[in-house]
Amino acid sequence: MPVPVQVQIVIFAVIAAIVLFQLYNVLGKKVGRQPEEDARAQPPAPAAPAADGGAQRPGALDAVTLSSIAGLRARDPNFDPVRFLEGARQAHETIVRAYAAGDRETLKPLLTPHVMASFEAGIAAREARGETEEAEFLHPARADLELATAEENRAVAKVRFLAELRNRVKPADATAEEQVEERRVAEVWTFERTLGASDPNWLLARTEPATA
Repeated sequence: MPVPVQVQIVIFAVIAAIVLFQLYNVLGKKVGRQPEEDARAQPPAPAAPAADGGAQRPGALDAVTLSSIAGLRARDPNFDPVRFLEGARQAHETIVRAYAAGDRETLKPLLTPHVMASFEAGIAAREARGETEEAEFLHPARADLELATAEENRAVAKVRFLAELRNRVKPADATAEEQVEERRVAEVWTFERTLGASDPNWLLARTEPATA
């Protein structure tokens, strides 16, 4: 017996309603990662450097130090404190190693005549005892700029170094035991150079002990 047309229409309408409902359930839902979810998943942006001396970029100097070098920069606009500290750290390691080894040729262009004379006396005394020495840095030395200023025609800079060293001293007697000492050294080194000179290199003008 054929189904009446009216009944067929009702059946088709019900089927269509069911299909549309299923489509809504599928298409109406959020599929995959949504923009707002991506925004929540992003890591927080790095914090800006703190105005009160908080986290800063490597090699950055605090406001007090920058203010203290203003006088030198007025006389020497090319003075770069970060580059200077890098060079001072290299000079410090070279001088310490050269003094221990008695390497006068390496020391001479890095020291003022007064400091060279003092170092020469120490080297000569060690040689008179027949000792040889070697200095080894256990870690890269820490270098902090304490002062950078202009005095008359001189640029003067003070750097505080904190280093951990291992010294090996071999006595003149070959049968004697080698002496090994590990120590922590804190010193302030004063560097100088003549403003306006063709030679831009700094010379070590003074060394003095400092608190660790």
